[in-house]
Amino acid sequence: MTAESPPAHTDEVRPSGLPQVALPQHQVTLVEGSTFCVCTTSGEIRPGRAEGLFVRDTRVISQWELRLDGELLEPLTVIPGEPFEQRFISRAPARQGRAEPTLIVERRRLVGQGMREDITVRNYASEAAGIDLTLTVGADFADLFQVKEQRGLPSGSVTHSQAGSDLLFVSHRGTERRGVRITAPGAVASPYTLTHRAVVPPLGSWSTTVSVHPSASGQEMDAVFPAGQAVEATQPARRMHSWREATPRISVENTVVAQALSISEQDLGALRIRDPEHPDDEAVAAGAPWFMALFGRDSLLTSWMLLPFAPELVLGTLTMLARLQGAEADPMTEEEPGKILHEVRRGADLSLALGGQSVYYGSIDSTPLFLMLAARAMRWGAPAEVLLRLQPAVRAAAEWLVRFGDRDGDGFIEYQRSSDRGLLNQGWKDSHDSMISEGGVPAQPPIALAEVQGYSYAAYLAVAELEEFWGRADDAARWRQRAAELKQRFHEAFWMPRRGFYAIALDGNKQQVDAVSSNIGHCLWTGLIDQQQAPAVVDQLVGEDLFSGFGIRTRSARSSAFNPVSYHNGSVWPHDTVLAAAGMKQYGFHDAAAAVLSGLTDALEAFGGRLPELFCGFQRSDMPVPVPYPTSCSPQAWAAAVPFEMLRLSLGLEVDVRRGRVSAQAPPALFGTVRITEIPLGESGSFTVLADQRGVEFLDLPEGVQAAQPATL
Repeated sequence: MTAESPPAHTDEVRPSGLPQVALPQHQVTLVEGSTFCVCTTSGEIRPGRAEGLFVRDTRVISQWELRLDGELLEPLTVIPGEPFEQRFISRAPARQGRAEPTLIVERRRLVGQGMREDITVRNYASEAAGIDLTLTVGADFADLFQVKEQRGLPSGSVTHSQAGSDLLFVSHRGTERRGVRITAPGAVASPYTLTHRAVVPPLGSWSTTVSVHPSASGQEMDAVFPAGQAVEATQPARRMHSWREATPRISVENTVVAQALSISEQDLGALRIRDPEHPDDEAVAAGAPWFMALFGRDSLLTSWMLLPFAPELVLGTLTMLARLQGAEADPMTEEEPGKILHEVRRGADLSLALGGQSVYYGSIDSTPLFLMLAARAMRWGAPAEVLLRLQPAVRAAAEWLVRFGDRDGDGFIEYQRSSDRGLLNQGWKDSHDSMISEGGVPAQPPIALAEVQGYSYAAYLAVAELEEFWGRADDAARWRQRAAELKQRFHEAFWMPRRGFYAIALDGNKQQVDAVSSNIGHCLWTGLIDQQQAPAVVDQLVGEDLFSGFGIRTRSARSSAFNPVSYHNGSVWPHDTVLAAAGMKQYGFHDAAAAVLSGLTDALEAFGGRLPELFCGFQRSDMPVPVPYPTSCSPQAWAAAVPFEMLRLSLGLEVDVRRGRVSAQAPPALFGTVRITEIPLGESGSFTVLADQRGVEFLDLPEGVQAAQPATL
């Protein structure tokens, strides 16, 4: 997405004037693929903190502190660039005999399969300055989980040595050997330090470069930012440029939404990762800094929202997940034939990962979401040969739902972990206390989640579409029949007449877990809700118990377990909220959907255009701005994708290339005039949509594709 200059806005599309949320800026995160760096606003990496340079889920730098003449620097500002780049501007203490500091230090840091730091010292005095610039470096090779969760240091030994202008660290942990080389040409290396002695000319500057080169199994990784090479010529810079060029150009009159789309475009470009063994495929990671890895549920839901704008990334995600699809039964990792994974980790100590191995499969919803996305990709024009390559994975995933997902043959999809190494709760609300009743009683497994039945219903219909596409009409009919049976069975088992709402889950005794929750919004999104009950469901989703004014709470404020500052029992998750809005729109509740989108737009404004993973669920009448949740990821994939889904919903944009149809409608006044240029339709080509409150116009529709509604502009 390339942001265009928005037209002059009208009263309806001006920002609401909400004050911006004051976010604590204690840390800075840089990201490139699966490499990331977490540091202070001065650029320092302090030992004993959740900071460092991470490569393949292992911290290769645990200390990085720069001193000038033995003194730490005073931070002035951070100048952001691309997601992999930051400039840290600091000043050194005043020189002897001077009242004011005259030395300014700029550190331009670039991360990607290692790190490069260009350091420039500028002297604003009329006399030359003799300096000792010392960098103190440490490497503990801690696993990402140990750092994130503040666990003890890794077991195993780390050896350190120095030679010339290089520092060397090597870790031996069992059979795993990892290392890192830090080099600074012209520096003198001593234990844990690199020191430059230099004279900075009056009113002049002096520069140097320090490079970090990790290694695994004795093989040093290629530097993606070689010293001396212009950043614009590097692979990460070219990759980000091609990302922007390949996605549609968007103009939105609402300046808040326009800013959010621009920020999200950059964030999602930064969250792309590659399988080292299959570098041609790109997928979207879950979020920075701690989830720069392939996740089933997160990557699939993000891809769903991105499909109209970045189909190649969606197909890469599907391909990567299909490649890692379960093939055998393993109780430790919860792998089963046909199952789509929960997460992939590549750390040095896999004993710390879920299931104790690189790939963990304990997700009840990744598999149906995979099927849903595959069929939607088909509707949006995915090439037939790509879909054919996915065919074995689609059929294996569908078989998993019937054979393994429905554990007891009652028609519902349930989960129960197979060992204490796995997740207790395996839906998207996967915290240990998320599955509790209205009165706070934990549900006993196996647990059938309401939204998972919705995903499964949509998955059955998706498989039917795909089988029809592949010429197997009889199989398609059977899957549609299975979907119809599930829809009827769901209403009978989950509906709570006294509350006028659906239960969040059924427990192991098939008793309702009677919490009133946002999960039911996902059931609207997937079409599982009975049409007669839809008005009551929507009324509660936008009522004060669930709708905070900025988004839909994960749990009703009337629940005894409600806590607006909890992770899953009263907080607001933007992706959760926008999927509910999509469901409202799908059922024809356009005013309710518009109210929810308006609340999310105000949240976007308050957060400066970047929605966090989640925020607190205080009522807007009590807290006039959304309150940040302390450990929320940012940028986070499905939160970054929300503005794109908001845009699509505002237009009601739908495509079915197979049937040669596109459709859209006038956006609400909140969005103003919208123009999206070169929306891709696979091999069919692309088209442009222009819309405002008067109607919609489609431009450059490919041959064989027609608008379902006539243009009215």
